[in-house]
Amino acid sequence: MSIAENVALVRENMARAAREAGRDPGEIRLVAATKMNDADKVRQAIAAGVDICGENRVQEMLQKHSQGAYEGAPLHFIGHLQKNKVKQVVGLASLIHSVDSEELLAAIQRCAAARGLRQDVLLEVNIGEEASKSGFRPEEISPLLEKMAEFPNVCVRGLMAIPPICAFPAENRPFFLRMKQLFVDNGRKKYDNVSMDFLSMGMSGDYTEAIACGANLVRVGTAIFGARDYSGK
Repeated sequence: MSIAENVALVRENMARAAREAGRDPGEIRLVAATKMNDADKVRQAIAAGVDICGENRVQEMLQKHSQGAYEGAPLHFIGHLQKNKVKQVVGLASLIHSVDSEELLAAIQRCAAARGLRQDVLLEVNIGEEASKSGFRPEEISPLLEKMAEFPNVCVRGLMAIPPICAFPAENRPFFLRMKQLFVDNGRKKYDNVSMDFLSMGMSGDYTEAIACGANLVRVGTAIFGARDYSGK
């Protein structure tokens, strides 16, 4: 199947999952996870109607940006971000999904302040509390949001999570539901520099489950572009 056909199929699945959950399909945005796909494939995905392009790797993002790959769609950074690469991402990506520590938040604040801009971010939650993964523990989210007045050049726009690897998509439902509750609970509170608009969760294998549980950003790669070839990486 072509990229356009794959995008159409993903859209159909998204709409079905939304309707079955009593949601408006129009409130859910499709982020094409473009890692290891060249500029031409990214352009095809944009032409097919993805809402957003999401990159995992800074160097790859910079290369494709220089080739005009993202013209016509917003660019998000969705991968792990090292503090020494913050300067390359702030102001280029309209949303950083993966703020996983207060140290990274502080680095983004310093860079955004120096450039006179305000950077939108999501806080990454280690919802499975896995030792091998980065991210905030669920109980750390509210105390951090209370401190956001200390970061005037950063706006928290919501939460992001990657649940534990499961054999079946439905096994992720408890993690997705816990994320939804965390998102809703903190959305009821008033914090400086916080606007709880986006819940980013769900990838190619489980995006319909994520939508059923409340996601409004889903990050889909292989279901759009096909399996990635890691043999030369």
